[in-house]
Amino acid sequence: RSQGSSLSPFSYIATSHMPSRNIAITNAYRGFLVPWVSLYRLGSPMNANVESLFPDRDEIHDSIVELVPGPDNPTPMVRVGPRFNEREDFELLVKLEGMNPFGSIKDRTAWFMLKGLALEEGQSLVEPTAGNTGIALGALANARNIPLEVAVPEGVPEEKKAQLRFLGAEVIEVEDELCPIYPSEGARGVVKSMVESVAFDGTYVSPNQYESELNVAAHYHTTGPEIWRQTGGRIDYFFAGIGTGGTITGVGRYLKERNPDIRIIGVEPALRHHKLSGLKRVTGLPEEHFPEILDRNVIDEYLSVTDEEAFKAGIRIARTDGILVGPTTGAVLHAAAEYGKEHPGRAVVISGDSAAKYVSAYAEYL
Repeated sequence: RSQGSSLSPFSYIATSHMPSRNIAITNAYRGFLVPWVSLYRLGSPMNANVESLFPDRDEIHDSIVELVPGPDNPTPMVRVGPRFNEREDFELLVKLEGMNPFGSIKDRTAWFMLKGLALEEGQSLVEPTAGNTGIALGALANARNIPLEVAVPEGVPEEKKAQLRFLGAEVIEVEDELCPIYPSEGARGVVKSMVESVAFDGTYVSPNQYESELNVAAHYHTTGPEIWRQTGGRIDYFFAGIGTGGTITGVGRYLKERNPDIRIIGVEPALRHHKLSGLKRVTGLPEEHFPEILDRNVIDEYLSVTDEEAFKAGIRIARTDGILVGPTTGAVLHAAAEYGKEHPGRAVVISGDSAAKYVSAYAEYL
């Protein structure tokens, strides 16, 4: 540059051949890498009117509750790449429910159950949970200044228990399956006795995710419509894990009403005793222990996945696509990928939460 020029060291690299859009770190000047943005060619964006760039967007919310998703505020959907899904004739899409404000698909269920629930002064919430519903209820209850107690199976990952305590919930650990099965035993039995006990005199109220139709309604009115819109109605298969039955029933009903040919596929653990928090093996269950809100008429087929297959699929998708999911999502992804080897088309997989709550559980498989 000329003697006495007022140009800065950043200015001299602006030449006529520079493209008009943002350039990453492209040039070394006196030993430093120089980031370059052509402000002139972008029409002085630093002086742009923000309102004209982002019209009709109110970024300030009055409550965290407003971030619970719905058709106009959906969780994202991501296409799985060829390193995980090698089939060119099978498109695999993952709906990332870990992006919910409280970290899981259970945010939807908790919100639907809680928003119409009227508690009297002195009453508290109590709920059996494998973790995610309790966490969502804890955050939502805090926003409404409602105390919460939760009963959880001992085998629930420590990260979930810690997060529940972090939210201020009183955690009652119970010997039970990872997804409570028996209405009168384990975590569900503890809550049932607290709600019905004369000694507590109506102190406790349970939203009861295992029997509440609001669990189903949450997914019929939000998750299902989101999937239909995001795919433009072009979907052949829907995969979801089976726990309470709310997700697969609600989404399944919505999708079947729009296209009866969509196949709804439930994913369950291969064994009754497993490490997949929140999932339930329903094959072989006595009728009286079948999830009450699970609509079996919606489900076209069931696929079973072992713990090892589930955890390894969760690790694999992180390493091939950078998608961090829990082992229950790993189970659904494994089932879908195997299914796609013989069934071309387009599939949507529900990822119920992220890997953050399962670091200790994943350690065994690393």
